[in-house]
Amino acid sequence: MEKYYIVDSSILPDSFGKVIQARKLLEKGEVTQVSDAVKRVGISRGTYYKYKDLVFSPDENVGIRKAVISLMLADQSGLLAQVLQKISLSGASVLTINQNVPINNVASIVISLNINQMTETITVLLNIIKKISGASNVHLVAME
Repeated sequence: MEKYYIVDSSILPDSFGKVIQARKLLEKGEVTQVSDAVKRVGISRGTYYKYKDLVFSPDENVGIRKAVISLMLADQSGLLAQVLQKISLSGASVLTINQNVPINNVASIVISLNINQMTETITVLLNIIKKISGASNVHLVAME
């Protein structure tokens, strides 16, 4: 079970902050290669890849807070509707849905969410979705 916390950076290893710095360099286009970004901030490529999807800084914008989740759904009528209902009940709203064609009766789904109005945490929502029969591999991909 995944859990998420917001903690003061002073108690974390320096490498976590450097991973965030490297990711920002890439996002802003200041560098185009991961190797250049990690060299500039002083971490290894291995450290970057190990933590790049696990450490985040709080969103400095007041705008829309977003999250991207991925999951696998059995090819059953109404299953995606159940997931969308759970998302709606949490107070989140769907921005985009990408669904692949089912292979071996399972479809991969990626959903981006506006989480400004959520009444529970993203962890609680993920756990609710995990309990849906036919849903598997439910993960948070990114959040801002």
